[in-house]
Amino acid sequence: MKYNVGGIDRAARLILGVILLLVGLLAPVTMIWRIVLLVIAAIALITATVRFCPANAILGINTAENKYQK
Repeated sequence: MKYNVGGIDRAARLILGVILLLVGLLAPVTMIWRIVLLVIAAIALITATVRFCPANAILGINTAENKYQK
């Protein structure tokens, strides 16, 4: 699989995912907002972990360095 998420983009997704996960679990929000926050957190964490984002692929965005390409 080709990677299209790397460097700062990956770190930002990890940080954003953790923050949204904590807010979704700990903040006093309605169930709808809790679900939305947790889904977005999961997407951010998964795309950072696997270093591939389908939205980036569709838009032609590649932030991965060449050493991550297979």
